[in-house]
Amino acid sequence: MALWVRFSRDSTTGFGTLEGESIAVHSGDMLAAPSPTGETVPLAAVTLLAPVTPGAFIGLWNNFHEAAAKQGNAIPEVPLYFLKNSRSIIGPGAAIRPPAGYAGKVLYEGELGIVIGRTCTAVDEAAAEAAIFGYTAVNDVTALDLLTADASFPQWARAKGCDTFGPIGPAIATGLNWSAARVKVALNGRVRQDYPAADMILPPARIVSLISREMTLHPGDVIACGTSVGALPMRPGMVVAVSIDGIGTLENPYAPSV
Repeated sequence: MALWVRFSRDSTTGFGTLEGESIAVHSGDMLAAPSPTGETVPLAAVTLLAPVTPGAFIGLWNNFHEAAAKQGNAIPEVPLYFLKNSRSIIGPGAAIRPPAGYAGKVLYEGELGIVIGRTCTAVDEAAAEAAIFGYTAVNDVTALDLLTADASFPQWARAKGCDTFGPIGPAIATGLNWSAARVKVALNGRVRQDYPAADMILPPARIVSLISREMTLHPGDVIACGTSVGALPMRPGMVVAVSIDGIGTLENPYAPSV
């Protein structure tokens, strides 16, 4: 298993594999035959960025058995998904901020994220599995009051696509046994979500396969697999940390709007 990260240092960006407290720098394309340069840099000397910049950022709703049962939702046979603004992406440590003038509830949602490594259109599950480069942590931040502001039209793209509402990272794990992982979210150190990824209704390969029937997926695209119980509002000054076994902890402060 490898942990791939992107970083900035001295006004330049790079990528490589995380090895303890150092990064083994690579060149080329992270998703297509990257080559080690032989250089290593201390993790403490760089700023970690979002590990990928997706062209498409897709999120699932109602994809965990426990949450579906609690909310009284039917078990879906296909992904119930929305498109999240890819420009909402931020990396570890960057501040989440509500939109200017918004005073409503802002929820965290800790999720496992799929990172696509190969272009795929209408693929079966075996090909979909092969197209998955790895997995990352996602905080699918939601302005709840925007979602429900108009009773005639739930505004998923607006509520979930605000600037800074797409933290991902800190790394992409390749070779991860996702089904053995737990997703945990802590607010100011207090765990509020803690659920097994194996409770997923539609597993990653099936998600990729079914979505690829309708939308060609490209390298770097990210699919957030949905969340389970325990998603709650944040208050300015809080720090939200999404931890997934084998990937690490994605930590971001929640700050007032500017």
